[in-house]
Amino acid sequence: MKKLGRLITAMVTPFDEEGKVNYEQAKKLALALLNSGSDGILVVGTTGESPTLIREEELRLFSEVKSAVGERGTVIAGTGSNNTAEALATTKGAEQIGVDACLLVVPYYNKPTQEGLYQHFKAIAESTSLPCILYNVPSRTVTSLSADTTIKLSHIDNIIGIKEASGNLGQVSKIISNTGQDFLVWSGNDGDTLPILTLGGYGVVSVASHLVGNQIKEMIDSFINGKSGEATSIHRHLLPLINALFIVSNPIPVKYALNHIGFNVGKPRLPLTEADEKSAAFIRDTLKNYHIDLPV
Repeated sequence: MKKLGRLITAMVTPFDEEGKVNYEQAKKLALALLNSGSDGILVVGTTGESPTLIREEELRLFSEVKSAVGERGTVIAGTGSNNTAEALATTKGAEQIGVDACLLVVPYYNKPTQEGLYQHFKAIAESTSLPCILYNVPSRTVTSLSADTTIKLSHIDNIIGIKEASGNLGQVSKIISNTGQDFLVWSGNDGDTLPILTLGGYGVVSVASHLVGNQIKEMIDSFINGKSGEATSIHRHLLPLINALFIVSNPIPVKYALNHIGFNVGKPRLPLTEADEKSAAFIRDTLKNYHIDLPV
């Protein structure tokens, strides 16, 4: 299986002034992210405003970004849904396009049982040859994928890992301790990356890497190479920026930051709005303390 990379950026979806997807800018952003530390790109995740994209936009984004990236990095398609049939169909479409893997979010709103979650992910995985990454983010989905269910799902050949954004390090530790070495755990929260690495995690699906990708890459590499002190120093340095990028709902802050530094990604789509002035001022003040890796 192709290595997907330790540093994956959950890429924002650029919109133009009319609120339409700006596919050209999406391709430019994907390449800029690869040039500033990212190993791969997650397209149409939470940060990509997946709830407001229609399937035709999603599939075209997968295609456009993959065509731009080629073999320079990996492209992971966010194909999950709270509708199993829809997730299955979108995953099949993404596979036909030629993406490298898919990300499957825990179904939101309808509050399935753990058995329902198991059957949901099993059905999608069995419909595709793509590597599948589970995505647990209970702050958004309400329902949390338990460690036991994750461990059970890890026995399905093409379910190869999980993006863990529960913030529950005990759960993360249990997953890592009870799955094979080929089952990978990516942090789903930038602030949890180093703690999860210390537990045996693999990497991060990051928002902050839009701005400081090389620095996050250096932190991961330092830890892997036994330079824990250097990794800790970078982690502490980045935490204020990470906190600023979540001062209001993601991706409002990171879109504001990208626009502010000169990489135009447009406004979020309703029901998300632009950053209010108080939040914007805080983000601007925080950015002054950081070197921005993204080429603008």
